[in-house]
Amino acid sequence: MTTQTAVLVIDLQKEAGFHLERIDEVVSNARSVIDAARQLNIPLLYTRHVNDAEGQNLAGSEPVDEAGRPTSYRAGTPAVEILEVLAPASGDTVIDKHRYSAFHGTDLDAALKKQNIRTLVVIGVLTDVCVMTTVFDAYQHNYEVVVVADACTATTLAAHYSALLILTNWIYGLSLFSSAELLKQWSRQASVHLATQVPDHFAFQPEAFVPTIERLETALNSQPSSWS
Repeated sequence: MTTQTAVLVIDLQKEAGFHLERIDEVVSNARSVIDAARQLNIPLLYTRHVNDAEGQNLAGSEPVDEAGRPTSYRAGTPAVEILEVLAPASGDTVIDKHRYSAFHGTDLDAALKKQNIRTLVVIGVLTDVCVMTTVFDAYQHNYEVVVVADACTATTLAAHYSALLILTNWIYGLSLFSSAELLKQWSRQASVHLATQVPDHFAFQPEAFVPTIERLETALNSQPSSWS
C-alpha cells in the first residue's frame, strides 16, 4: 500500500470550541500513523480549517459573534494551529481550506498529482463533516481511499459511527482500518481491515445501530477494541 500513497491529516488543530469524543486516543493513534509514515517516507499532507478573521467569504450561516467574526477556526488565533504533538515537519505540505472538504478551493488535488499519489490515507476530524466530505471528494477525484477509523472522531460517537457507515455504504473500494492493523500492513505483517465493494454494504435500520457498530468493530480489529 505504501507505494504512491500519502497520508492526509485533516484539521487536527487547537480549536477548542467543540467537544470531541476520545480525542486523546485519536491524537495518539494519529501520532502512530504519522510516525510510521515518516519512517517509510510516505508523504504527509496536513489541512487547517481557517476562517477569515473579519468574517469575509464564510460559508452560508457560519456561526459568527456580535461583530460578525467567526466563532471558530478564526485566522490569526491559536485555534487554527495544528496540535504541537502532531506538528508538520520540514517537507510536509500544509494546505489551508475554507470549506469542509479539503479539495474545495484548494490545490490539494494538484499537490497529490505532482507526487503521483494514487492512494490517500485519511485521519483527522470531524468524521461526519470534514473527513466525510473530503473522502467523498477524493473518491470523485479517482483516488483510492483508506480511512483510519480510530484516528478520526466527531462530537459524538453516534456521529462518528454514522459517518463511517455512510462511507462504507457508498465509497466503493474504500478500505477501513484501525491504526494498529494499518501499521501491521505497512510492516508487512498479517492484518485485517474492512473493504467495501457494493452499495449499502452496512445497511441497517435505526434499532440495529448498536449491533451494527459492533459488527463494524469486529471487522476492523484482530483484537477487541475499546471503540465497541
